[in-house]
Amino acid sequence: MRKKIVAGNWKMNTLPAEGKVLAANVAALSKEVPSDVILIITPPFTGLVAAAEAIQGSVVALAAQNCADHEKGAYTGEVAANMVAAMGCTYVILGHSERRQYYGDTNENLLTKTKLALANGLKPIFCIGENLQEREADQHFAVCKNQLEVLFALTPEEFAQVVVAYEPVWAIGTGKTASAEQAQEIHAYCREVMAGKFGALAQETSILYGGSCNPGNAKEIFSKPDVDGGLIGGAALVAENFVAIAKSF
Repeated sequence: MRKKIVAGNWKMNTLPAEGKVLAANVAALSKEVPSDVILIITPPFTGLVAAAEAIQGSVVALAAQNCADHEKGAYTGEVAANMVAAMGCTYVILGHSERRQYYGDTNENLLTKTKLALANGLKPIFCIGENLQEREADQHFAVCKNQLEVLFALTPEEFAQVVVAYEPVWAIGTGKTASAEQAQEIHAYCREVMAGKFGALAQETSILYGGSCNPGNAKEIFSKPDVDGGLIGGAALVAENFVAIAKSF
């Protein structure tokens, strides 16, 4: 049975003290969430230690927003996968659309990051998705397939640790919205692509929806058979909204 996951990506928001309060509030409210739903918070690097302390003893898991594509060395400003793990993280977001768009993440270096994350006991939340131009050109299937095929270099044992997150980049901050049916269509397609390589294992892979999910639309989106949860942006910065989304299952 696939895991239901709701992960909150805080992006470049919250100072450590603010993040500690937010994390503590999520931990306190997590008792209201169904026991089969995994809750994950993803503070910025500067807030990981404080957040780890705040969620200690709760069911809430911790993720980082990225990791380096090198093990260690003279890479000023980078944070290695083993450092991420040492701060208490069990997950790491890789290939987020903002990382691809602004910071040059490519299929090649994302494979390296994924392998380093796995080698350090981290579960990658591997993001894929098309932008507005690609969607309007009907290239969304091809784009998602190309990005997913990075994972084909993994062994089945490695792939089993990966969570996929689909981001319709064209529906984030553009005034356009993706319907629950559109989410289901692309999630089902992604599962089909993964099954072509990994067979039945693809049926066990959680695919999260990352397109402006909120307490108002989460229930409809999560009801779709191939949507296993959400990668939440803005709504994750308010504990009550984040937990309300997780209670939508």
